[in-house]
Amino acid sequence: MASPGKTNSLTDIEGLLIGQAADMRVKTGVTVILPETRAVCAVDVRGGGPGTRETDALAAHTLVDAVDAVVLSGGSSYGLAAADGVAAALGARGQGFSLVDLPGVPPSPVVPSAILYDLANGGDKQWGDRPPYRQLGRDALDMASKAVALGKAGAGYGARAGAHPGGTGTASLVLPSGLAVAALVCVNSFGSVTLPGADDVYWSWPLEIEAEFGGARPPQDWQMSPGDWGAAKVNPGARENTTIALIATNASLTPSQAQRLAIMAQDGLARAIRPIHTPFDGDVVFALSTAREPLGDTPELTLAELGNAAADTLARAVARGVHTARSQEDGA
Repeated sequence: MASPGKTNSLTDIEGLLIGQAADMRVKTGVTVILPETRAVCAVDVRGGGPGTRETDALAAHTLVDAVDAVVLSGGSSYGLAAADGVAAALGARGQGFSLVDLPGVPPSPVVPSAILYDLANGGDKQWGDRPPYRQLGRDALDMASKAVALGKAGAGYGARAGAHPGGTGTASLVLPSGLAVAALVCVNSFGSVTLPGADDVYWSWPLEIEAEFGGARPPQDWQMSPGDWGAAKVNPGARENTTIALIATNASLTPSQAQRLAIMAQDGLARAIRPIHTPFDGDVVFALSTAREPLGDTPELTLAELGNAAADTLARAVARGVHTARSQEDGA
């Protein structure tokens, strides 16, 4: 029977470290996913207003077949600078892609990234020509460890999930075969994560394991009301909403297989947020393989199983992140 890993977090996938940094005055933050060795990575973009860096390089037909890190950041387009800080630090360590090894020629770290919009959340954004994101990226990298904070942490620090506080969520699932998937998500959605008329019940409730996000269930007489979005944002502006996530697996995947995993994992957002992938969202899901375990004798079937597990795990991570952020706000 499938069950969560030891920490129910992204770092249940062996070979991954997570760094999270936040600026409480600005109400923003950065998350860095750092594989111990360069890792195959793919991406699937569904939202109408995405903000990304180096995602084109992840296509299966391109030259680069692995990444050095993945960065998720607040700050809208300013937040893309977080990857600059991470790339500079990794390059100084001698990490990155080298077409040829020549004296005096530094490697080029491959650090794809995605951002969410948190500019209108009340934080002090009067930074002039020195936004904090490059430094936040370096800070997050320096703090990389096995620990993953939920709720108001990292790139999800200043997020909103519909009418509720958003935040960082994570979850994992280990299959009977020993293959595993895990998710980390920063929820800043236009859509609602809870049911209309049952605001303590998450859309992800059928997938919940051991009351990991409160254990609330719909009333017996609850019915779906078409067109009722519940606690969604009411008057969104372009690019003001985004859910950005990374799915990781210990299975050894090719770039094409990682792409399929990312595509299937996106369905987890649809299971957890309504509506999703709107013109106002910039939803992005990365998929990363640490290649510790083979796919086995039936790789296509195993990949389908992993993709479904990834979608369920991402849906759980969404609810866990928002549930924690709501608890933190209530206790503030």
